[in-house]
Amino acid sequence: MNQNKYTAFIPVREGSKSIPFKNIRPIAGKPLVCWSIEAACECAAIGEVYISTDGESIRRCVEEHMGEFSYSEKVRFADRDPVTASDTASTESAMLDFAGKVDFQNIILIQATSPLLAGKDLDAGIRIYEQRDYDSVLSVVRQKRFHWKENGEGCYLPVNYHFEHRPRRQEFDGYLVENGAFYITSAQAFKQSQCRLSGRIGVYEMEEAAYFEIDEPSDWIIIEHLLQKRIGKRRAEEKAPGIIKLVLTDCDGVLTDGGMYYSENGDELKKFNTKDGLGLQWLKEAGIKRGMITGEDTQIVVDRAEKLQLDYLYKGIKNKYSILQEIIEKEKIPLSQVAYIGDDCNDLECIQAVALGIAVADAADRIKAAAHYVLKTKGGCGAVREAAEFILRHNQKVRSS
Repeated sequence: MNQNKYTAFIPVREGSKSIPFKNIRPIAGKPLVCWSIEAACECAAIGEVYISTDGESIRRCVEEHMGEFSYSEKVRFADRDPVTASDTASTESAMLDFAGKVDFQNIILIQATSPLLAGKDLDAGIRIYEQRDYDSVLSVVRQKRFHWKENGEGCYLPVNYHFEHRPRRQEFDGYLVENGAFYITSAQAFKQSQCRLSGRIGVYEMEEAAYFEIDEPSDWIIIEHLLQKRIGKRRAEEKAPGIIKLVLTDCDGVLTDGGMYYSENGDELKKFNTKDGLGLQWLKEAGIKRGMITGEDTQIVVDRAEKLQLDYLYKGIKNKYSILQEIIEKEKIPLSQVAYIGDDCNDLECIQAVALGIAVADAADRIKAAAHYVLKTKGGCGAVREAAEFILRHNQKVRSS
């Protein structure tokens, strides 16, 4: 497949009524739009991935996460005419606006509301488009549900089966449903029809779970669960962590109990646990690098990090994953040799990325679900000491195996 023949087009607008700012809202550890960008970048046949947006916040969000995409050099931005980003504007209007600004041979419309899309799906869809000489191809899923309709006389009749001969699920072919994940067509066909589909149309059948796309808050809950299951399955298939050479931790909720204390003068105070200091000392003696990545930006955090003699302190951080990447590149330590200790949603991306993600006992449920190991100790009560003991036992076990 010629990589220069295919251009991905991902339209994302800033306005959203049902779920405000949904395109940049984190789902299963990354902003929604980033799942679609990642899938497009991973598709070998796609040469360029255009994010068409009317929102500066969307552009900034994508730029902040650029380092997470495979083949991020494919990513481009296209200014979207605000007229095509209104509540009533069609996707075709955004495509026409794009076609007037960018030359392409074949366009693949990818919708950010379908984060279950994967690069392999796009590769397969393109093969169908090329090998069967279709003018357009779209993604679908197979549903096995019995449809009914009103007959105009107050009674109801089945549409796709006969109730006297109800088929078993395994005997029922079901029907194909458009799931909105992607559409492929040529520049020539699109400009002639001004529609994403025209001429001879083929389909690529995605897995049944890909039926869901995000329109309402309830869809968000379902899809996030499915994404987390997919992540968990992928991690279970990956090689077990090697010898841990780098341990990173959050501060509030891990090294502290997450409480906010104030003196009579209004000074902010934090309660740390001496047991954690001993655990971090053991890690240092074992030759393991140690660091803290926190959203807090106070002198208290600086003082504690200095007393612990940490190798790294990053404070006031919003995107912890980018700091994780920065540290491992500097230390030349792979993710398979990194542990991360966290407790809340801003730790999720790091927990998922490293080989050994650790959650404190009172961490958020989604952090516990994503972690490889959940501690028995709560944050601020010696949790890092327990984690240190676990890591040292793990390293000993790996060395002896």
